[in-house]
Amino acid sequence: MLSGIRVIEIEGLGPGPFAAMLLADLGADVITIHRKGKSGQVTADGSVLDRGKRSIALDLKDPDDMVTAKRLIATADALIEGFRPGVMERLGLGPADCHADNPALVYGRMTGWGQTGPRAETAGHDLNYIATSGALHYASEPGSPPITPATLVGDIGGGALYLVVGLLSGILNAQATGKGTVVDAAIVDGSAHMMALLMAIRQTGMLSMDRGQSLLDGPHWSRSYTCADGGYVSVQCLEPQFYAIFLEKLGLSDDPEFQKQHDAKLWTKLTARLEDIFLAEPRVHWADLFDGTDACVAAVLTPEEAMHAPHMQARHVWQAPEGILQPAPAPRFDGRLAPLNTACRRGEHSEEIMAELEAQQTGS
Repeated sequence: MLSGIRVIEIEGLGPGPFAAMLLADLGADVITIHRKGKSGQVTADGSVLDRGKRSIALDLKDPDDMVTAKRLIATADALIEGFRPGVMERLGLGPADCHADNPALVYGRMTGWGQTGPRAETAGHDLNYIATSGALHYASEPGSPPITPATLVGDIGGGALYLVVGLLSGILNAQATGKGTVVDAAIVDGSAHMMALLMAIRQTGMLSMDRGQSLLDGPHWSRSYTCADGGYVSVQCLEPQFYAIFLEKLGLSDDPEFQKQHDAKLWTKLTARLEDIFLAEPRVHWADLFDGTDACVAAVLTPEEAMHAPHMQARHVWQAPEGILQPAPAPRFDGRLAPLNTACRRGEHSEEIMAELEAQQTGS
């Protein structure tokens, strides 16, 4: 889908490399400027996040390598960098520098706090960003501190995916106008924006700011349970017809208390009853019991287990080329699964890329 689009990625951490990988999965020519040598290496050589990319190793403090970097950026549709505000400017690769050579460049800046604001130049990590944005608030049971979730909410959801949306929007605009733009992708912005659905639910009165009191985090039918073998199952049968199937499979259809699905006063008691029920059998028992039904129950799987789950296996979602577990590209177009690209090695394509630049210069 992105064939013909070139993206230059300045080696960084987390959301920037993920965004570049996603663009490579979609067919863009992504060239990563990796740091020369092992010192300063921030990702493992051949990282999953480098799949589908080409790599050139440069020292951006070396004048000759800086010339090469600028020549590369001049050929690009987009650039990705993830330093603190001002770092790229001090290197001589800020937006103004790059737009002087490439006015149509879409300059993507990936940070936690954003380019402006009181915290813009201070350190932080995923947990800090989503704590500040409001996205962490519901990540716990009532009365306990919010847990540290995997970086999916901040780095990936609120960061990388919003950067990709911004870059693609900027590229479309540049193709129409010839004018580039600067994309300020901040995890605090994106993770707060992701809360819009919950805020819409709040407008209906079904979402409380108190944890454990809302439809999505309070009821006995919207949580995970521990099984006899220490595994877990997830339950979220919100709609009454799905809740009815859930009760029927558990033999609780005639229980007067369970019939009161939305009686918040019973949620704690019914949760305790379900905890005892699910503790009586191992996870596989419950997975088999609810398999193929609309009860909205699913076993909680590790990525390794998910690879062998029938549905995930049928869609080839998880793959392990050369023993390296990784997810397949997403989304799919016309029902086809994109091939899994090989990860580049640091500096692997340096000679190839330099030869392309020389050929372009000779041709011009």
